[in-house]
Amino acid sequence: MIHLKSVREIDRMAVGGAILAGAHDQLAEAVKPGVSTLELDRIAEEYIRSHPGAKPSFKGLYGFPGSICASINNEIVHGIPSKKRVLRDGDIVSIDIGVFLEGYHTDSARTHAVGEIPEESARLLDATRRSLEAGLSAARAGNHIGDIGAAVQAVVESAGFSVVKDLVGHGIGESFHEEPQVPNFGKAQRGTRLVPGLTIAIEPMVNAGRPDTRTMPDRWTIVTVDGSRSAHFEHTVAITENGPRVLTASAQPRP
Repeated sequence: MIHLKSVREIDRMAVGGAILAGAHDQLAEAVKPGVSTLELDRIAEEYIRSHPGAKPSFKGLYGFPGSICASINNEIVHGIPSKKRVLRDGDIVSIDIGVFLEGYHTDSARTHAVGEIPEESARLLDATRRSLEAGLSAARAGNHIGDIGAAVQAVVESAGFSVVKDLVGHGIGESFHEEPQVPNFGKAQRGTRLVPGLTIAIEPMVNAGRPDTRTMPDRWTIVTVDGSRSAHFEHTVAITENGPRVLTASAQPRP
């Protein structure tokens, strides 16, 4: 069942989304060679909990042990923070975070370059970021879920990369995962119609190589089958009569 939100509820989600954006901004400054993903987890959790009532959505969600998902290089999503996972120059790391505040969740992800990265990895990050922007632009009342997926897919494939099809975005609100599913591929004017009050997480996951995935023995970390690198960008967005309202946008300019 799809749960539409009132303007007041969306405003409440935006407060949590601003905290979430701030956590990402903190981590953007912390990502560098020699830093462990467990340290990044600590930074994010402390920042989130420093705001009264705010909690990391991921901590304990379905049994997940961390406050963030930190996925390095060929890891697509759900990487478990660890003191043994230390970032190296040339890596890319995708950080996915959720915030729960006043009864509502928000969700967003960014992929960071660690020091100097290969040219293909830089192109991968750029294409994935642009595909998210395209998906957000398509998230307008009167369009359909398929319009979002088609917009994402067009940007990704024109850049020579592949969309992960085993994993999708989702509705979000009082529950972290709500209906509808939001694939990063599809056909325009197909699927659920977008109406004001719908809140969704749009999250392109893009592989440099093939789209195939597999789950590691830890039963959380999902990686590319061919070992190629993967990038992940995500925002929580509300469908409004005046266009898409991004609830997790940063107040800081993008570097």
